[in-house]
Amino acid sequence: MKCSVFRSNMKDFTYIYLSEDSEFDDLPVALRKVFGEPELVMELELTPERKLAYEDVKQVMKNLAEQGYHLQMPPQEDATGLLELPEKKETLL
Repeated sequence: MKCSVFRSNMKDFTYIYLSEDSEFDDLPVALRKVFGEPELVMELELTPERKLAYEDVKQVMKNLAEQGYHLQMPPQEDATGLLELPEKKETLL
């Protein structure tokens, strides 16, 4: 699955993965406003075996297939509400 990764110019460590058939203008208006002007970082070929630094590749692929994008938030602003402990890198439940 091919995708493009864009960095937010308004929020540090925030990225959007877009499927090859999606455009930034296809994203919800509220998300585009908060994200700001997208800056292309890279283009990737995703496979279930591929390792990503901060994201679960299977979840990214699922989001791309279902909604056309995947939003990567900074670790301390995890969209799930779970916090990561920096010293142990464990998830609080």
